[in-house]
Amino acid sequence: MVVRSRDDPQGAPGDDPGHRGPEGCDLDLDGFRAADVIARGVRGAEPGEVPGRLCAVAVELLPVTGASVSLRGEGMPVQLSASSEQAAYLAQIQATLGDGPCQSALAEGEPVLACDLTSGRDAGRWPVFAQQATAAGVRAVYAMPLGGDGMCLGTLDLYRDTPGGLTGRQLHVARLVAGVMTVALMALPRGDEPGTQDGEAWLSGLASDHDVVYQAVGMIMAQLGVGADDALARLRGDAFAHGRTAVDVARDVIAHRRRFDRD
Repeated sequence: MVVRSRDDPQGAPGDDPGHRGPEGCDLDLDGFRAADVIARGVRGAEPGEVPGRLCAVAVELLPVTGASVSLRGEGMPVQLSASSEQAAYLAQIQATLGDGPCQSALAEGEPVLACDLTSGRDAGRWPVFAQQATAAGVRAVYAMPLGGDGMCLGTLDLYRDTPGGLTGRQLHVARLVAGVMTVALMALPRGDEPGTQDGEAWLSGLASDHDVVYQAVGMIMAQLGVGADDALARLRGDAFAHGRTAVDVARDVIAHRRRFDRD
């Protein structure tokens, strides 16, 4: 059986179901090999290091040049880790715009495969993100939801510098990495668990950029006398208008280098 996402109903170019037996034995073999690489990649890692290690594993296993992982958050995703500065930047662009394949995967709870951001349907579905991504050297994005039972916790986002899809076997491996990522995130210590210090928040230290944004949102709310949604929209709009990320503008707000005035 060919593994497909809703965004790829015909299967990716190069997918050859004839290489798999009726029991899906080749997919099982791919899974065993991927599991071995994953085990080596996370061996000896502290819990908070695992998301970053798994991003690196995804780049090793799949035909991609970068990977990032984000959790669903109030208003904006919480970026946890990335395999490179480019991958981190692409995640921030989507968070700033509130649009892109990863945002769609969060909303739909299914893989979203943007195989060519330079033209066609993918470029038209997220036109601003597609322009920003291609300017940054990314031509394809594959967003894998994290979670299960109808609940999407976040996304594992894979970036590629050439157009193209994932074969059924590659998508199988991507799903496997996303599944392990989900388990790893669920296993991270929470503030109310024994061993955490002084009520340390879940994922404390991993989501510092998210904290910066929401501190800035609070300041903008006070400056403009608006609610959180409007303040975040103003922050995003200012970032987009000046070709920056929401995190960059948020840092300026906190440092009192940028103030929002009432219209």
